[in-house]
This record gives sequence, C-alpha cells and structure tokens, in this order.
Amino acid sequence: MANLPKLAKELQNLLRLHTKIIGYKRLEQVEELETVKNLTRVEHFISFCQLPFLVRVNGLTIGITKDDPIIPRCMRLSGLKDASERGMEAEAAMLATTWFGSPDEAMKQQIDYPRIPVGEAVVLAPLCEGNIDPDVIMVYGNAAQIMMLMCGLQKEKYELFTFTFIGEGACSDSLGRCYLTGKPALSIPCYGERALGNVADDEILIALPPNDLERAISGYKKLAEKGLRYPINFAGPTLDPLPLLAQLYPDLSGKRKQKK
Repeated sequence: MANLPKLAKELQNLLRLHTKIIGYKRLEQVEELETVKNLTRVEHFISFCQLPFLVRVNGLTIGITKDDPIIPRCMRLSGLKDASERGMEAEAAMLATTWFGSPDEAMKQQIDYPRIPVGEAVVLAPLCEGNIDPDVIMVYGNAAQIMMLMCGLQKEKYELFTFTFIGEGACSDSLGRCYLTGKPALSIPCYGERALGNVADDEILIALPPNDLERAISGYKKLAEKGLRYPINFAGPTLDPLPLLAQLYPDLSGKRKQKK
C-alpha cells in the first residue's frame, strides 16, 4: 500500500503513541537488502529483542541476515534459521534452567512456537519512512491505546480476537503468529524484550497485516466522533455514571426519571 507511511503517521497521532510503528519484511535473498533505503547494518552481537527499540525509538532501518552475529534462538523465531530437532532440544535444555521446570516442559514450548519461514534476511523499519513494503506491522502502546486500536478494527468489521502467551520469546505471539495467520496478534512482551529491548512496563504489542491499518484508523475515527477516544476520560468510581453513559447511549437518558 503506497499510503502506509501516511497512515502510520496518522495512527501515531490519533493514539498519541510514544514511539514509531514498525514494519517487518522477510527477504528471500540477501541481495534484496541493496534495494532498501537508508539501511543500517549491525556489526556486533545482538538479539532480535533489541532491534524494535532501534527502529521505533531511534528511527533506524535495520537489516539483518542469516550470517550476522545474532542469538541462534532469535534467528529461529524471526525467519533466519530452521528449527532443527537438535537445535530445539538444545534450546529446551537451556530454557529448563530458567523459565521451565524440565527439558520436556521446555520442549513443549518449542513445539508450540509460531515460526516464520526461513529467508536469507529480514528488515525492520519505521513504517512512516516508507523504506520497505512490510509483511507485518508492529504497534507498541499501553493497554488503553492498543485496546482502542482493536476496537477500531471491530468497529469496521467485528471478529473475535484470541491471543496467546508463549512465555519467553513472546515476539512469536505477535510477529510470528500474524505472519503465519494474516490476523492481528497481540502479545505481552517477554523478559528479554523488556530487559534488552527497553520495552516499558506498561507497553504491549500488537502485530497487524498491513491492510488492517486503514481499517483500524477508519473505525477509530468513527468511535472518536461519538466521544470514544484516547486518552480515555475518567468518570470516577464513586460518581453517578449515568450522565456520561447517557451521552454515549441515548436510551439511558430517561432511566433516572423512570426510576423515580
């Protein structure tokens, strides 16, 4: 979509997002990196958890390849390396020393991972810059901002959203699942994303197919016209909510009179 950069800026303003929306692109051939504008390559050892911060906060367009010094586990999740049985067993053994009670329990997580098909490179870029045509977009925000985004999607077309929590490696809950299903995918960022990627305590992440961005904005604007927008106005837990609710739901305006 040629207007994705414009839409990204619009949604960032509407929801008052603190950081830029990210675009993710998987490349079949490493040579395709040569066509990406303003590309930055990372030379030192890095985890995938760190890349979104460099994009959404620092505004960089980052390209990584299967030959770069990246944590192997990250490579298997982001579409740069196959998940062999031997690699999964080694990873399960490692995770059994921390997040899981045994290698068998950790192996169950390995099997559950949504994994992006392997390519030779991936690119993450600020969507507003228009440097790539993304496969998936990633929006970081607080719970209220992401809730309003999802309600915007439902305003245009209702669907039941169901989400997962894989635990450590939660980028697969959002990015991986959205890539494979073509559906919005919400995740609670994991320990690695917070410790290494500077994801704030109150931030969550939703991954969207690019075509859903316009749908989210359109629906959000319709809600905003009715007074349902971010930031959310508080009525207060000790006050009579009827005056506020009557503004949103006209059928409630006569309830107090009927009660008398």
